[in-house]
Amino acid sequence: MNSVHDMGGMEGFGPLPLEPNEPIFHGAWEKRALAITLATGSLGQWNIDASRHAREASPARTYIRETYYERWLTGLETLLVQRGLLSAEELASGIPNGAPAKVAAVRPEQVPGILARGGPTERSSGKPGRFQIGQRVRALNHHPAGHTRLPRYLRGKIGIIGLDHGLHVFADSNAHCNGEDPQQLYNVVFDVAEVWGPAARYAGEIRADLWDAHLEAA
Repeated sequence: MNSVHDMGGMEGFGPLPLEPNEPIFHGAWEKRALAITLATGSLGQWNIDASRHAREASPARTYIRETYYERWLTGLETLLVQRGLLSAEELASGIPNGAPAKVAAVRPEQVPGILARGGPTERSSGKPGRFQIGQRVRALNHHPAGHTRLPRYLRGKIGIIGLDHGLHVFADSNAHCNGEDPQQLYNVVFDVAEVWGPAARYAGEIRADLWDAHLEAA
């Protein structure tokens, strides 16, 4: 989707603040935000791509104003209401209304194993890939209304297939719970001048992991 979260190449937001020796968390509440998000994800009501899409779908003013973990909480609130685990009234008041939803909670002793397993996206079967390493491809110039992992600044640009990662869950489909639709995932190499034009201030390359459905032969 074309929203403020896809900020690559956008100007007018000022310099990025760089914090020397930046801590992992800036406050105890950020640890709790991460823990709550991971714990509720284990309920099986959504997947990692759906959670990303929920954060991206925040109104532009909200997204810009919020910090990183505030965005996580906003996205989590959206998912909890959408899946019927909380009502909008309960969220606004902080007071439960009726019997809580029946869910299987994660116990503390289960957490290390769950985190160690992670959420692998590689699959053994799916759509065959159409491209080979070294082949020229063009990123599609499309503007889907839903989630996409194709950055706006790469659309319509020509690159070279640099790596073939194999079959992986297609995030654009998985984010909307429309199935995993496994397909080939490539690392595509774009020349900086191709992306930003001949007046680009730096020479070099940009690498992006893109799925087969994001590309066409060039």
